[in-house]
Amino acid sequence: MPSNFTEIERKFLIDSFPSNLPFKRSYQVYQAYLSLEPEVRIRRYVKDGLDAAYLLTIKSGDGLVRREVEFEISREQFYALAEMISAPFISKDFRVYQLPNGLELECSLVDGGTRSEFMYAEVEFPSEDAAAQFAPPPFLKQEITESPTYRMKNYWQSTR
Repeated sequence: MPSNFTEIERKFLIDSFPSNLPFKRSYQVYQAYLSLEPEVRIRRYVKDGLDAAYLLTIKSGDGLVRREVEFEISREQFYALAEMISAPFISKDFRVYQLPNGLELECSLVDGGTRSEFMYAEVEFPSEDAAAQFAPPPFLKQEITESPTYRMKNYWQSTR
């Protein structure tokens, strides 16, 4: 079992949001990076046009298993940190769906309407064994868990 500070996650490219899974929730997410090593990012979650949450996340490592510390910050803290960032934020149309095995599928349309837009999905797991045993549904296309191209910090650096 991972610690509270371990993230075990597989990522896949997708062509569209799933239409055959139970929908759970959605947000517009705006994310930017304060540092790439370690990865330090801020996120603003917007629901129905209103700010819903602000998060500060620190990650290290690459691939399936990563260290992650994440906590909610205040609106004031978020905007003070946002002032330190000169590049545009990444925007995500973020939707969460229920998978039949009790896991959640988090899907994102990244920078929709731009030349660099793409879609991906993530599944977080309670253990490395559970991740290895996961049989992706057919709509989850190419697995990108280990691909540096699709790490959001690298996407940020190459498009900003």
